[in-house]
Amino acid sequence: MIKITAQIASFTLLCSIMFNLNAATEDDPQALQNAFVKQQVEKGASKADVEQFLSTSTFDQSIIDAMTKPWEAKPWHQYYPIFLTDKRLEKGLAFWQENQVVISQAAEKFNVDPQIIVAIIGIETFYGGYMGNYRVQDALYTLGFYYPPRATFFRSEYANLMALIKEEKLDNSTLKGSYAGAMGYGQFIPSSYRHYAVDFDGDGRRDLLTSKADAIGSVANYFHQHGWQKGQPVALLLNHTSSTAPKANVWTKEKLHYKVADILSPTLSLADNQDLDASQKALLIKLDQPDKAEYWLGLKNFYVITRYNRSPLYAMAVYQFSQQLNAHYKSVNQHGL
Repeated sequence: MIKITAQIASFTLLCSIMFNLNAATEDDPQALQNAFVKQQVEKGASKADVEQFLSTSTFDQSIIDAMTKPWEAKPWHQYYPIFLTDKRLEKGLAFWQENQVVISQAAEKFNVDPQIIVAIIGIETFYGGYMGNYRVQDALYTLGFYYPPRATFFRSEYANLMALIKEEKLDNSTLKGSYAGAMGYGQFIPSSYRHYAVDFDGDGRRDLLTSKADAIGSVANYFHQHGWQKGQPVALLLNHTSSTAPKANVWTKEKLHYKVADILSPTLSLADNQDLDASQKALLIKLDQPDKAEYWLGLKNFYVITRYNRSPLYAMAVYQFSQQLNAHYKSVNQHGL
């Protein structure tokens, strides 16, 4: 018994040492960089190239500050007015009209609704007006080596950026984007750029930085690859007639595990009566209004939007903006204005 206890104590001590070592490593940028070089070389990269890329990367405290104060931390009633504006709607309708042939082609090829393509580009960059002023290399370097909460993810994106620059022959000296390292009209992070970008204008390059056609096709492909269901509902408003919380938990970015039947109840029902397959996967969305909580039923297409950005507030803003765009676009074209 004494021997077994001693073994357990030794194992516990070893685990504690390993945990503390890992924790210390995560807080040691130089150790992380050394490990990164070794890892990339093992994957076939040139040690000199990796070290040179690291040497030309710069820490930027403003990136850490921006990461710790995301807009998605706001309540819904403060969040949506940032995006659902008359100015963005007007710009979106103009963008749709100017690029209607390409948008229609992309929607048809990738089997997605055109308004969702237009909405994403509008929410992300105001149709190319605000693509970000952070040097992408520095953003990913800073977050990958100086931001422990998500350092592993951003180091992976930093590695993807090295590969992307070579593959697409990007000018790294002028490559700018968001504080999270997203680029172009649709704000693709490097891994998404590599996996989902398409050459939609046929010039032999996947250019999400200056080609509207490539950006439009790539956003459509992204939604297609994540399972968008064209013509199907996205989210439905619910009536909540009880002071108690709904029986289902509000969605917190996990995979879909509820069905519609698990969420609806006599006190939480669809605001508009309609036929709905109660066996399909769904999630419960809660939006904080100034005087009450507003509940929505999110369906598969809503979940697909969260593959672009996992915030339910972001997904709802995209959805509602797409609805505005679609309604106004149809009205304009019906009346020939």
